[in-house]
Amino acid sequence: MAVHAHPDDESSKGAATMAKYVSEGVDVLVATCTGGERGSILNPKLQGDPYIEEHIHEVRAKEMAEARDILGVKQEWLGFVDSGLPEGDPLPPLPEGCFALQDVDEAAGELVKLIREFRPHVITTYDENGGYPHPDHIMTHKITMVAFEAAGDPSRYPDAGEPWQPQKLYYNQGFNRERTLALHEALLARGLESPYGEWLERWLTAGRERTLTTYVPCADFFEIRDKALIAHATQIDPDGGWFRVPLDLQREVWPTEEYELAKSLVGTSLPEDDLFAGIRNN
Repeated sequence: MAVHAHPDDESSKGAATMAKYVSEGVDVLVATCTGGERGSILNPKLQGDPYIEEHIHEVRAKEMAEARDILGVKQEWLGFVDSGLPEGDPLPPLPEGCFALQDVDEAAGELVKLIREFRPHVITTYDENGGYPHPDHIMTHKITMVAFEAAGDPSRYPDAGEPWQPQKLYYNQGFNRERTLALHEALLARGLESPYGEWLERWLTAGRERTLTTYVPCADFFEIRDKALIAHATQIDPDGGWFRVPLDLQREVWPTEEYELAKSLVGTSLPEDDLFAGIRNN
């Protein structure tokens, strides 16, 4: 189960991994916390479209359905309302009733229900910083941590179904310095322009690096990942920065997606190349 904040997050974080496991017969479910109602229209080709602006929730739901089908995953909405990304100094207050303002334990109950129904062995989500500090990403982390611990405890959320304890919890860490530097240097070595120069400069002052524990080989599914991402047309410009690195170069230089093992109830050896390491043979 992959727990994400908005429609499109599933396609930009761990999508090739999910497609790989689907191809192996693994049952994969995306839990989408919000409908993305307050997301900006980031594709310049669609900005100013009055229908999209008026029906953004419906449009993003259709985009999610298309991306879900491309990846071959199942998907469920948790039903919370997008908080938006506050901007300004000082930051404005979050909108009343939004996801990030919900009581964490109460909101986690919705995810506990889904975990007990789907019965996943592995859950992926964001770290405590949300991957980046969007309030919905941080809230997604919070409720996932609570739900992981509570889903197997019959004394907690007794009306949320039969208890089920997932065995491992991972943080998506696909946007990491190690990968970015490798692609950056490979592009420059081939005489190509790199979109990563500013990223690497920011990392110099970003503090400690996250720990990468798990490298899942999934290069054969990068094209599917990109198709799923492009399906989120309001969010992704197909001519934009996401797609400036040729797929052949990506497959050669960095053929994996990366994760940080946050919790494990089974024995495993690091580094891993499989989210199910320690589970498959138990």
